[in-house]
Amino acid sequence: MEVFSHNKTPLFFLVLFTSLITLALGQTRVGFYQTSCPRVEAIVQSAVAAANRANPGVPPGLVRMFFHDCFVNGCDASILINGAGSERTAGPNTLLRGYEIIDAAKTQLETECPGVVSCADILAIAARDSVLLAGGIARWQVPTGRRDGLVSRAADTTNLPAFNDPVDVQIRKFAEKGLNTQDLVTLSGAHTLGTGACLVFSYRLYNFNNTNGPDPSIDPAFLTTLRNLCPNGGDSTRRVALDTGSENRFDTSYFANLRSGRGVLESDQVLWGNPTTRTLAQRFLGVSGLVGLTFNVEFARSMVRMGNIEVKTGTQGEIRRICSAFN
Repeated sequence: MEVFSHNKTPLFFLVLFTSLITLALGQTRVGFYQTSCPRVEAIVQSAVAAANRANPGVPPGLVRMFFHDCFVNGCDASILINGAGSERTAGPNTLLRGYEIIDAAKTQLETECPGVVSCADILAIAARDSVLLAGGIARWQVPTGRRDGLVSRAADTTNLPAFNDPVDVQIRKFAEKGLNTQDLVTLSGAHTLGTGACLVFSYRLYNFNNTNGPDPSIDPAFLTTLRNLCPNGGDSTRRVALDTGSENRFDTSYFANLRSGRGVLESDQVLWGNPTTRTLAQRFLGVSGLVGLTFNVEFARSMVRMGNIEVKTGTQGEIRRICSAFN
């Protein structure tokens, strides 16, 4: 992947950061903890980096966790609550990983600045840092000031974007959260990182739409690869890279794989089958040298937009002492 060298882009990134701050819409702001807990970002980054050294496959899960949190009652860390009937126990969330990273950061922050930093903000910062550790080149500023939610119900996850959603359903679900089709395609690019369990896509390999055959959009050679990884009736919890050959690297190969019929999730591959979403995806596979930069910039912008979905600020919610339990 080609990118601009650092000495060619300072003005560009200054404009980017200004745009991202503007997108915060006054709900959150960059530098919220500048006085109350100035080392918050360094502490979160340290926790994410330590986890990455131990297992580079775990931190990318934080991006997905942030997404799943924001799409259910807003970005309020409700997904972190542990207990019967909580969001964390819902079907779409049972395979998420990385909770211990948030807990580690929170423990350190409660020692340094007790009762100050919300778990919701820790998750937002950690998601950004996971992208950076995987090679993302745009270090966007994360607006903070979120408060932690007081409700976490598995029943509220029913409208999360799903692995088998058609394009029109995905567009509707994003629009309901104030995000547009470009945000959909861009944020789907987060699947350049991490893995998915055979459970969520093996139906495409053997009995797609009750045809007793595979999804015809899958590249035949890739179908063989996936069948070897996820044999019919095999271990449904086995994890497979969502971006073949690049699961721990933040780049644009996810979109190249869609172009080649090598998307693992149905919800990903259908983005290439729809003219509108395909056109947006093609932007990230365009001019050499701009490819990586364009995706990084758009991804940062969409992450900031998503990070302001239905946020709780001011006196709303609470600042949890432990991220997995209400105060």
